[in-house]
Amino acid sequence: MALEFGDPDLKGLKFPQDDALVITLIIGNCSVMRVLVDNGAFMDILFHDTFLRMDYNDFQLTPSDTPAYGFNQVEYQVEGAIQLPVTIGEEPRKATQMLNFQVVKAASTYNAIMGITGIHAFKAVPSTYHMVLKFPTGNDVREAKGDQKMAHSCYVATLRPDRTEGAGPPMKTWMSVGMKNFEGNQQRT
Repeated sequence: MALEFGDPDLKGLKFPQDDALVITLIIGNCSVMRVLVDNGAFMDILFHDTFLRMDYNDFQLTPSDTPAYGFNQVEYQVEGAIQLPVTIGEEPRKATQMLNFQVVKAASTYNAIMGITGIHAFKAVPSTYHMVLKFPTGNDVREAKGDQKMAHSCYVATLRPDRTEGAGPPMKTWMSVGMKNFEGNQQRT
């Protein structure tokens, strides 16, 4: 089994591009969009507002001494940690692993970050150029395609002049808990 990237992986992408790899994961029982795959981040992060919108509460967190630092070396408050099942890919090419998320109270245009620990748990290899995360399972290679449009919108949102330091503007974000969106309304699939 060879895990490789090639021209077929480029299908549907618009070039030139320098977008981040942003995918959708099933975290717990929620389909969470705007997950940044970041092999420069040591830990897997779930942002506190997303955590609450997933119908979890702070009582479910275990204490964590792990500090979280942003790009500018500002330390962010870690509310605690939670272990959740994460499913990546789509039927019939998917896999599930238990990941330990640090729940961080910080504004972000992303809902979660899959860092090195999550990438390693899936034995995955990300390619931002190809906008895909590939991972082996048995004798098969599976993948999660990045959402180039969502990645670009996250980037543009961080550039808005009306945002506060370290905060992204509110974005209409969908994730399903029984297909519930962030505002609590029902969404059709």
